[in-house]
Amino acid sequence: MTFEVMLVVLFSALLHAGWNALVRSSADKFLGTLHIVCGAGAFAVVLLPGLPLPAAASWPYVVGSGLIHVLYFTLVAYAYRGADLSFAYPLMRGTAPALSALAAAWLLGEAPTPGGWLGIALICGGVLSLAGSAWRPGGGHLRALASALGNAGVIALYTLVDGLGARLSGHAFSYTAWVFLLTAGLMLALALVLRGRQLLQPTTNAWRNGLLGGAGTLGAYSLALWAMTQAPISSVAALRETSIVFAALIGVLFLKERLGRWQLAAVLLVCVGAAVIKLA
Repeated sequence: MTFEVMLVVLFSALLHAGWNALVRSSADKFLGTLHIVCGAGAFAVVLLPGLPLPAAASWPYVVGSGLIHVLYFTLVAYAYRGADLSFAYPLMRGTAPALSALAAAWLLGEAPTPGGWLGIALICGGVLSLAGSAWRPGGGHLRALASALGNAGVIALYTLVDGLGARLSGHAFSYTAWVFLLTAGLMLALALVLRGRQLLQPTTNAWRNGLLGGAGTLGAYSLALWAMTQAPISSVAALRETSIVFAALIGVLFLKERLGRWQLAAVLLVCVGAAVIKLA
Protein backbone atom coordinates (compact mmCIF):
# COMPACT_ATOMS: atom_id res chain seq x y z
CA MET A 1 0.00 0.00 0.00
CA THR A 2 1.43 3.38 -1.01
CA PHE A 3 1.53 6.31 1.39
CA GLU A 4 -1.11 8.16 -0.67
CA VAL A 5 -3.55 5.23 -0.53
CA MET A 6 -2.92 4.87 3.21
CA LEU A 7 -3.88 8.53 3.72
CA VAL A 8 -7.07 8.03 1.66
CA VAL A 9 -8.08 5.03 3.78
CA LEU A 10 -7.40 6.90 7.02
CA PHE A 11 -9.47 9.83 5.74
CA SER A 12 -12.27 7.41 4.87
CA ALA A 13 -12.17 6.05 8.42
CA LEU A 14 -12.30 9.57 9.83
CA LEU A 15 -15.30 10.46 7.63
CA HIS A 16 -17.17 7.39 8.83
CA ALA A 17 -16.55 8.18 12.48
CA GLY A 18 -17.46 11.81 11.78
CA TRP A 19 -20.96 11.20 10.40
CA ASN A 20 -21.66 8.87 13.33
CA ALA A 21 -20.65 11.71 15.65
CA LEU A 22 -23.21 13.96 13.92
CA VAL A 23 -25.93 11.41 14.67
CA ARG A 24 -24.80 11.12 18.29
CA SER A 25 -24.84 14.90 18.74
CA SER A 26 -28.37 15.27 17.31
CA ALA A 27 -31.18 16.05 19.73
CA ASP A 28 -33.40 13.59 17.84
CA LYS A 29 -31.21 10.68 16.79
CA PHE A 30 -33.72 9.24 14.30
CA LEU A 31 -34.29 12.56 12.53
CA GLY A 32 -30.56 13.25 12.59
CA THR A 33 -29.92 9.93 10.87
CA LEU A 34 -32.71 10.60 8.37
CA HIS A 35 -31.18 13.95 7.42
CA ILE A 36 -27.80 12.32 6.79
CA VAL A 37 -29.31 9.50 4.70
CA CYS A 38 -31.29 12.01 2.63
CA GLY A 39 -28.13 14.10 2.21
CA ALA A 40 -26.32 11.06 0.83
CA GLY A 41 -29.29 10.41 -1.46
CA ALA A 42 -29.14 13.99 -2.73
CA PHE A 43 -25.44 13.62 -3.59
CA ALA A 44 -26.26 10.33 -5.33
CA VAL A 45 -28.84 12.10 -7.51
CA VAL A 46 -26.16 14.57 -8.61
CA LEU A 47 -23.63 11.83 -9.37
CA LEU A 48 -25.83 9.21 -11.08
CA PRO A 49 -26.33 11.00 -14.44
CA GLY A 50 -22.59 10.69 -15.04
CA LEU A 51 -22.43 6.99 -14.09
CA PRO A 52 -23.45 3.91 -16.09
CA LEU A 53 -26.37 1.75 -14.97
CA PRO A 54 -25.37 -1.30 -12.92
CA ALA A 55 -25.69 -4.63 -14.72
CA ALA A 56 -29.14 -6.21 -14.53
CA ALA A 57 -27.87 -9.11 -12.41
CA SER A 58 -26.99 -6.71 -9.59
CA TRP A 59 -30.40 -5.03 -9.19
CA PRO A 60 -31.81 -7.61 -6.74
CA TYR A 61 -28.76 -6.88 -4.60
CA VAL A 62 -29.37 -3.13 -4.86
CA VAL A 63 -32.92 -3.61 -3.59
CA GLY A 64 -31.84 -6.03 -0.87
CA SER A 65 -29.03 -3.74 0.23
CA GLY A 66 -31.39 -0.75 0.38
CA LEU A 67 -33.76 -2.62 2.68
CA ILE A 68 -30.90 -3.81 4.88
CA HIS A 69 -29.46 -0.30 5.10
CA VAL A 70 -32.78 1.05 6.35
CA LEU A 71 -32.50 -1.35 9.27
CA TYR A 72 -28.84 -0.42 9.70
CA PHE A 73 -29.43 3.34 9.91
CA THR A 74 -32.45 2.87 12.18
CA LEU A 75 -30.38 0.80 14.60
CA VAL A 76 -27.61 3.41 14.46
CA ALA A 77 -30.13 5.97 15.72
CA TYR A 78 -31.39 3.68 18.50
CA ALA A 79 -27.87 2.75 19.59
CA TYR A 80 -26.92 6.40 20.14
CA ARG A 81 -30.10 7.16 22.09
CA GLY A 82 -28.73 5.54 25.21
CA ALA A 83 -24.98 5.30 24.73
CA ASP A 84 -21.93 7.41 23.98
CA LEU A 85 -20.20 7.34 20.61
CA SER A 86 -17.13 5.82 22.23
CA PHE A 87 -19.31 2.97 23.57
CA ALA A 88 -21.71 2.13 20.73
CA TYR A 89 -19.43 2.67 17.73
CA PRO A 90 -16.77 0.06 18.67
CA LEU A 91 -19.53 -2.46 19.39
CA MET A 92 -21.16 -1.92 15.97
CA ARG A 93 -18.09 -1.68 13.80
CA GLY A 94 -15.70 -3.92 15.69
CA THR A 95 -18.01 -6.87 16.29
CA ALA A 96 -19.07 -7.17 12.63
CA PRO A 97 -15.79 -8.75 11.39
CA ALA A 98 -15.97 -11.38 14.12
CA LEU A 99 -19.58 -12.19 13.24
CA SER A 100 -18.67 -12.40 9.54
CA ALA A 101 -15.83 -14.82 10.30
CA LEU A 102 -18.06 -16.99 12.48
CA ALA A 103 -20.86 -16.96 9.90
CA ALA A 104 -18.44 -18.02 7.17
CA ALA A 105 -17.24 -20.90 9.36
CA TRP A 106 -20.80 -22.03 10.12
CA LEU A 107 -22.54 -21.48 6.77
CA LEU A 108 -19.71 -21.90 4.27
CA GLY A 109 -17.36 -24.21 6.10
CA GLU A 110 -14.57 -21.61 5.88
CA ALA A 111 -12.93 -22.05 9.26
CA PRO A 112 -10.90 -19.04 10.46
CA THR A 113 -7.13 -19.32 10.53
CA PRO A 114 -5.36 -19.34 13.90
CA GLY A 115 -4.88 -15.60 13.45
CA GLY A 116 -8.60 -15.25 12.73
CA TRP A 117 -9.50 -17.04 15.95
CA LEU A 118 -7.08 -14.76 17.82
CA GLY A 119 -8.82 -11.70 16.35
CA ILE A 120 -12.23 -13.07 17.35
CA ALA A 121 -10.98 -13.66 20.89
CA LEU A 122 -9.58 -10.11 21.12
CA ILE A 123 -12.85 -8.61 19.89
CA CYS A 124 -14.91 -10.72 22.28
CA GLY A 125 -12.72 -9.58 25.15
CA GLY A 126 -13.07 -5.94 24.19
CA VAL A 127 -16.83 -6.22 23.66
CA LEU A 128 -17.33 -7.91 27.03
CA SER A 129 -15.31 -5.14 28.68
CA LEU A 130 -17.38 -2.43 27.02
CA ALA A 131 -20.64 -4.25 27.69
CA GLY A 132 -19.82 -4.45 31.38
CA SER A 133 -20.67 -0.76 31.78
CA ALA A 134 -24.13 -1.38 30.29
CA TRP A 135 -25.42 -3.10 33.42
CA ARG A 136 -26.84 -0.09 35.15
CA PRO A 137 -30.33 0.63 36.59
CA GLY A 138 -33.02 1.72 34.15
CA GLY A 139 -31.99 -0.45 31.21
CA GLY A 140 -31.39 2.49 28.83
CA HIS A 141 -27.82 1.44 28.26
CA LEU A 142 -28.90 -2.16 27.82
CA ARG A 143 -31.19 -1.18 24.94
CA ALA A 144 -28.30 0.70 23.33
CA LEU A 145 -26.11 -2.36 23.83
CA ALA A 146 -28.69 -4.59 22.14
CA SER A 147 -29.09 -2.14 19.24
CA ALA A 148 -25.31 -1.86 18.73
CA LEU A 149 -24.69 -5.60 18.81
CA GLY A 150 -27.72 -6.26 16.60
CA ASN A 151 -26.40 -3.73 14.12
CA ALA A 152 -23.08 -5.57 14.00
CA GLY A 153 -25.01 -8.49 12.50
CA VAL A 154 -26.70 -6.15 10.03
CA ILE A 155 -23.30 -4.74 9.00
CA ALA A 156 -22.00 -8.25 8.38
CA LEU A 157 -25.11 -8.98 6.28
CA TYR A 158 -24.93 -5.90 4.06
CA THR A 159 -21.18 -6.39 3.65
CA LEU A 160 -21.89 -9.80 2.14
CA VAL A 161 -24.74 -8.52 -0.05
CA ASP A 162 -22.82 -5.48 -1.30
CA GLY A 163 -19.68 -7.52 -1.91
CA LEU A 164 -21.60 -9.78 -4.28
CA GLY A 165 -23.72 -7.01 -5.78
CA ALA A 166 -20.82 -4.68 -6.52
CA ARG A 167 -18.99 -7.47 -8.35
CA LEU A 168 -22.05 -8.24 -10.47
CA SER A 169 -22.79 -4.57 -11.19
CA GLY A 170 -19.76 -3.92 -13.37
CA HIS A 171 -19.39 -0.50 -11.75
CA ALA A 172 -19.04 -0.34 -7.98
CA PHE A 173 -19.56 3.43 -7.71
CA SER A 174 -22.81 3.33 -9.66
CA TYR A 175 -23.99 0.40 -7.55
CA THR A 176 -23.19 2.31 -4.36
CA ALA A 177 -24.97 5.48 -5.52
CA TRP A 178 -28.14 3.55 -6.39
CA VAL A 179 -28.07 1.82 -2.99
CA PHE A 180 -27.83 5.17 -1.20
CA LEU A 181 -30.60 6.68 -3.33
CA LEU A 182 -32.93 3.76 -2.65
CA THR A 183 -32.08 3.81 1.05
CA ALA A 184 -32.93 7.51 1.25
CA GLY A 185 -36.34 6.93 -0.35
CA LEU A 186 -37.14 4.00 1.93
CA MET A 187 -35.97 5.84 5.06
CA LEU A 188 -38.09 8.85 4.16
CA ALA A 189 -41.14 6.62 3.69
CA LEU A 190 -40.50 4.97 7.06
CA ALA A 191 -40.10 8.36 8.74
CA LEU A 192 -43.41 9.55 7.28
CA VAL A 193 -45.14 6.52 8.77
CA LEU A 194 -43.47 6.89 12.18
CA ARG A 195 -43.37 10.68 12.55
CA GLY A 196 -45.95 12.07 10.09
CA ARG A 197 -46.31 15.85 10.26
CA GLN A 198 -43.45 16.12 12.72
CA LEU A 199 -41.10 15.92 9.73
CA LEU A 200 -42.38 19.32 8.57
CA GLN A 201 -41.22 21.05 11.75
CA PRO A 202 -37.97 23.00 11.32
CA THR A 203 -34.92 21.40 12.94
CA THR A 204 -31.78 23.26 13.94
CA ASN A 205 -28.84 22.63 11.59
CA ALA A 206 -30.80 19.94 9.69
CA TRP A 207 -29.52 21.04 6.26
CA ARG A 208 -25.95 21.47 7.43
CA ASN A 209 -25.78 18.15 9.25
CA GLY A 210 -27.61 16.36 6.45
CA LEU A 211 -25.22 17.54 3.76
CA LEU A 212 -22.09 17.11 5.90
CA GLY A 213 -23.14 13.68 7.11
CA GLY A 214 -24.39 12.64 3.68
CA ALA A 215 -21.08 13.60 2.10
CA GLY A 216 -19.31 11.78 4.92
CA THR A 217 -21.12 8.47 4.57
CA LEU A 218 -21.07 8.46 0.76
CA GLY A 219 -17.48 9.70 0.63
CA ALA A 220 -16.23 7.19 3.21
CA TYR A 221 -17.66 4.25 1.30
CA SER A 222 -16.55 5.52 -2.11
CA LEU A 223 -12.99 6.19 -0.97
CA ALA A 224 -12.78 2.74 0.57
CA LEU A 225 -13.95 1.16 -2.68
CA TRP A 226 -11.35 3.14 -4.64
CA ALA A 227 -8.59 2.16 -2.21
CA MET A 228 -9.49 -1.51 -2.67
CA THR A 229 -8.70 -1.13 -6.37
CA GLN A 230 -5.25 0.22 -5.52
CA ALA A 231 -4.16 -2.02 -2.64
CA PRO A 232 -4.96 -5.47 -1.18
CA ILE A 233 -8.53 -5.59 0.11
CA SER A 234 -7.46 -7.16 3.41
CA SER A 235 -4.98 -4.35 4.07
CA VAL A 236 -7.54 -1.65 3.29
CA ALA A 237 -10.19 -3.31 5.44
CA ALA A 238 -7.78 -3.65 8.35
CA LEU A 239 -6.67 -0.02 8.16
CA ARG A 240 -10.31 1.13 8.05
CA GLU A 241 -10.77 -0.26 11.56
CA THR A 242 -8.91 2.84 12.78
CA SER A 243 -12.37 4.45 12.55
CA ILE A 244 -12.99 2.88 15.99
CA VAL A 245 -10.12 4.90 17.43
CA PHE A 246 -11.24 8.05 15.61
CA ALA A 247 -14.76 7.63 17.05
CA ALA A 248 -13.38 7.32 20.58
CA LEU A 249 -11.22 10.43 20.13
CA ILE A 250 -14.11 12.44 18.62
CA GLY A 251 -16.32 11.38 21.51
CA VAL A 252 -13.83 12.59 24.09
CA LEU A 253 -12.59 15.75 22.36
CA PHE A 254 -15.78 17.12 20.77
CA LEU A 255 -18.72 15.42 22.49
CA LYS A 256 -17.15 15.67 25.96
CA GLU A 257 -17.62 11.98 26.66
CA ARG A 258 -15.71 10.34 29.47
CA LEU A 259 -13.45 7.46 28.49
CA GLY A 260 -11.72 5.68 31.35
CA ARG A 261 -8.54 3.67 31.05
CA TRP A 262 -10.37 0.35 30.96
CA GLN A 263 -12.79 1.60 28.31
CA LEU A 264 -9.92 2.94 26.21
CA ALA A 265 -8.13 -0.40 26.51
CA ALA A 266 -11.34 -2.18 25.44
CA VAL A 267 -11.73 0.10 22.39
CA LEU A 268 -8.14 -0.56 21.34
CA LEU A 269 -8.65 -4.30 21.90
CA VAL A 270 -11.65 -4.30 19.55
CA CYS A 271 -9.71 -2.31 16.95
CA VAL A 272 -6.69 -4.62 17.09
CA GLY A 273 -8.89 -7.71 16.97
CA ALA A 274 -10.76 -6.45 13.90
CA ALA A 275 -7.47 -5.68 12.17
CA VAL A 276 -6.09 -9.14 13.01
CA ILE A 277 -9.16 -10.81 11.47
CA LYS A 278 -8.80 -8.77 8.29
CA LEU A 279 -5.13 -9.57 7.96
CA ALA A 280 -5.27 -13.23 8.99
